[in-house]
Amino acid sequence: MATRARRVIGDWGSTRLRLFLVENGETTARLDGPGVTQLVEPAERVLARLLSVWLATGPIEAITLCGMVGSPAGLAVAPYAPCPVDAEGWHHARTRLRVLGHDVEILPGLSYRTADGVPEVMRGEETQVFGAMALNPALREGERLFALPGTHGKWVSTCDGAITDFRTAPTGEVFAAITGHTSLTGPDTPGEGSFDDGFGRGLARSAEPLPGTLFEARAARLLDGRSRDWAKGYLSGVLIGAEVAQFDIGAQDVTLIGDPALAALYASAIAHHGGSLQQVDGESAVVAGLSHAITLAESLRP
Repeated sequence: MATRARRVIGDWGSTRLRLFLVENGETTARLDGPGVTQLVEPAERVLARLLSVWLATGPIEAITLCGMVGSPAGLAVAPYAPCPVDAEGWHHARTRLRVLGHDVEILPGLSYRTADGVPEVMRGEETQVFGAMALNPALREGERLFALPGTHGKWVSTCDGAITDFRTAPTGEVFAAITGHTSLTGPDTPGEGSFDDGFGRGLARSAEPLPGTLFEARAARLLDGRSRDWAKGYLSGVLIGAEVAQFDIGAQDVTLIGDPALAALYASAIAHHGGSLQQVDGESAVVAGLSHAITLAESLRP
C-alpha cells in the first residue's frame, strides 16, 4: 500500500478515542483517550497531548480521524454524506483542517432517510463497513447486510460496495437505562442463575411484543429466586433478540462487526432467529477502513 512514512489514524467516538501510528503502511503503536462526550478540556488539547508521545520520535505527516470527532462536540463538524455512497464518495466528502500545525482529515458520517421520511445518521460505523470490505473484497459483491452492535446499533445494507441504507437500534443505551435506572433487576442480593442462563431465557421470549416481556426479570427474582446477573442477562436477551427480530433477517447471511464479547451475544440472537453470519473484529475493521482512506488520499495526491 502506497503511503507516507508516518501517519496517525484514529476512531474518536462518544466514549473512547483510539489512535494508531502507521509507519510505512504498518500499524506500529496505539494510544487511548477519552471520548468526545467525556472531554474536560478542548479536543485539540487532548489530541496534542497524545500526539506528543509519537512526535518525540519523529514527525507525523498527517492525521485521519473518524467518528464523533466530526460532530459539534469534536474537533470540527464534518457534514454527513448522504446514502447511497461508496468508499470513494465517502472519502471525497471529508473535512480537512489544520490542528496545532498538523494536517487533519475528518471523515464524514452518513445520513439516510427512509421512504417514509424517517431520518437516520451514523458516525464511525461506516468506517468499519468499508474496512470489512477492504479486509474481504468478496463483501463488495452483490447485496450484503452488516450488523454493528453497540450503544446505537446499526444494520447496514450495501450493494456492490456502496452503502445504500441503514437503520439504528439504540439497544445498548436502552439496556443501560433499564438496568441502571429501574427496579427490574432488583437489589444486589443472592440468587440463582447466571447471565448466560438469563440471556437464553430472554432470547426465547424475544419474538413476543417487547413491553410485556420485560417484567419477567423482576418477577423471576421475587418468585423464582433468580440472581441479579440472571435478570440482567434476561433483559439483554430480550432486547438483543427483539432487535434482531425487528429487522426480519430470515435466512440472510449477516456480517457481524464489533467487540468480540458483544458480538457473541448477537451471534446467538442471529442464530436463534434463523440467520447465518460471519464475524469481523471491530478494531481490525476500523483500522482497515482508516487505512483504506489513506490509500484513497494518496491516490489524490498530485
